[in-house]
Amino acid sequence: MTKGLNVIPSNLASLHSGEEELRGRALSIIAGGERLRLHLAIIEAAMDVAGVFRQFDTNDEDIKVVQVLGMRTFNALGASLKLALSGYHQNSALILRDVLETVFLLSLFGGDRTLIRRWRFADKRARRKEFSPVRVREALDARDGFTSKRRADMYDLFSELAGHPTMKSAWMMRPHKDGDAVIGPFMEETALEAVISEMGRLAVQVGEQINAFFPDWPPGLPSRLAFAQLKRDWLSTFYPVARRESP
Repeated sequence: MTKGLNVIPSNLASLHSGEEELRGRALSIIAGGERLRLHLAIIEAAMDVAGVFRQFDTNDEDIKVVQVLGMRTFNALGASLKLALSGYHQNSALILRDVLETVFLLSLFGGDRTLIRRWRFADKRARRKEFSPVRVREALDARDGFTSKRRADMYDLFSELAGHPTMKSAWMMRPHKDGDAVIGPFMEETALEAVISEMGRLAVQVGEQINAFFPDWPPGLPSRLAFAQLKRDWLSTFYPVARRESP
């Protein structure tokens, strides 16, 4: 067993030790913040919805596509959370862009389930024409009557700050707003809160989209009910005015 540990170069072992130390600091920050704990709770609940939906036995190939996309969001949320707690805030946000893109695709499929089959059999050219990230966002905006381009703005923000090597991407490598960028992971409360908050917002959407595909299947009910309760708590905490004004 000891011999196996020697395959890790000393610098990488030291880096891992530092990541684990940062994880402990991150958990201490979260323990002191009720709002951060609520974000973690909704993240777990959304991942559980995806995990339970995966267990539904079906021969419907379209539903299997949704199951795989749900599994993708499960893995992405888990990886993003691990990176955030280890101090890799920019890399965590990069994975969240993948979650955002998958949520948009699920939303498109939820509005017109015939599109799932078209997506399944589309060749590369057809996928680019109908199902590229920008086409999906445009189709959703047209369907919902949105003109503000908020979906595009959110996608662009993730791309600028985390997805592409831009000047703005250096912002997420700075422990302090006016300080220098640093190499390697770091833990700073504002950065952690920003990433976890976006993760929580996306987790709500993940749970909503996957829940819309659930059949009348009793084994899935406990997970769905738990998510629904946490979603109500989350909305009342972060969007109380919108909740009061809703019918």
